[in-house]
Amino acid sequence: MRPIGKLAAATGVKVPTIRFYEEIGLLPAAPRTASDRRMYDDAAERRLSFIRHARQLGFDLDSIRSLLDLSDHPDRPCAEASILAERHLAEVTHKIARLRALQRELSRTAECAGGRVSACKVIEALHDPSAPV
Repeated sequence: MRPIGKLAAATGVKVPTIRFYEEIGLLPAAPRTASDRRMYDDAAERRLSFIRHARQLGFDLDSIRSLLDLSDHPDRPCAEASILAERHLAEVTHKIARLRALQRELSRTAECAGGRVSACKVIEALHDPSAPV
């Protein structure tokens, strides 16, 4: 058993975030000592590491909740986990496409001819809301 500060150090998750995860039910409420200090076991560390990794991959909290529920029931089929991962992959792919379009647009507009603002591609592109992004 370890206190919240040591759990935070072991997992790389900040103390307020650990408390938040407990508050919203992603992490079970920790047992407390007589002096009211939260104490965490290895299972809490594994669960928190799972949450942290899922967050690093960009999963939202609802998806993480579903993935944790699946993890808590290892005999269930993994089709739901695959669906969640595929949905997230589609979102990531869409974001990457938007970022590439943004990169192309910024590259195009950042080419300054060194003239006056009245002929500036950056200012012109920002005035044009129909420009592709």
